[in-house]
Amino acid sequence: MWVCGTFVNIADATYLTNGYLDTVIHWIPQMKNITLKYLPSFLRTTDPADGMVEFIKGETSRAARASAILLNTFYDLEHEVLDGFKTMLPPVHPIGPLQYLVDGLPESDLKLIGSNLWKEDQECLHWLDTKEPNSVVYVNFGSITVVTADQLVEFAWGLANSNHTFLWVIRPDLVSGESAILPPGFTDATRERSLLSSWCPQEKVLSHPAVGGFLTHCGWNSTLESICAGVPVICWPFFAEQQTNCWYSCGECGTGMEIDSNVKRDEVEVLVRELMEGERGKEMKRMAMAWKKKAEAAADLWTGSSYRSLDNLINNVLLGPRK
Repeated sequence: MWVCGTFVNIADATYLTNGYLDTVIHWIPQMKNITLKYLPSFLRTTDPADGMVEFIKGETSRAARASAILLNTFYDLEHEVLDGFKTMLPPVHPIGPLQYLVDGLPESDLKLIGSNLWKEDQECLHWLDTKEPNSVVYVNFGSITVVTADQLVEFAWGLANSNHTFLWVIRPDLVSGESAILPPGFTDATRERSLLSSWCPQEKVLSHPAVGGFLTHCGWNSTLESICAGVPVICWPFFAEQQTNCWYSCGECGTGMEIDSNVKRDEVEVLVRELMEGERGKEMKRMAMAWKKKAEAAADLWTGSSYRSLDNLINNVLLGPRK
């Protein structure tokens, strides 16, 4: 396993189940008490010549030669890590959440630029209009995450057994190598309190007053969008940096709860109920709304930390120092 410049030789893959990933890392002081489990998944390799490891090493080396580095985050959210970068990298400019900066711009063609890989279904917004505030669980595992057929069944019955209303995005390719076929009886059991969609305008969905919680894969876009909407999350990280994002949501931010990677319907049911009606869910909602205010303040035109960082980037890096 390659970790922070050190290759840890592991003879087989038992480290995935023998507790090794629960080892606390002490050499990243800006991320106190993080464990190996929550480092990006592409670092979990027994091959020191692994292609992704080589790529990350190369990009890290290239970053040191940059004039500036832009990050879609904001200072309050990751201030310890951002401060740590000051001794390691060229000037780092946190300029997020980008959606807030775009929202603050005058009407222009820039607002028409989208990044969705799938065609959005706008009808789900009309369906949400018919629901009570904070009553709907939104479920979306992102553009490229895939599940097994068994995992799909466990999520389906967990949602059904929770007795809560849900909007579930099921892409045509969500199930690896197979069609996304829901279990017999599921549709009949949830017909009056569910909507299935192939893709949604996620920012609008999360900002809708009917949405009270988000079951997510913890991609960075989804993580930031849930913060901007003030929506607490249930985390099911799949790969890449999603495990790290989950660590932030569940620990540092206090806005999330994690589902075990070996998902079971009983756990899904319990966590959905806690998210939507439990005391922990209420505290997560309070924290999510607090982070929403911090994100709004960071992107505030003229006074926000991200706006000032963007202004500094443009004037002192792109245009050169002021005379």
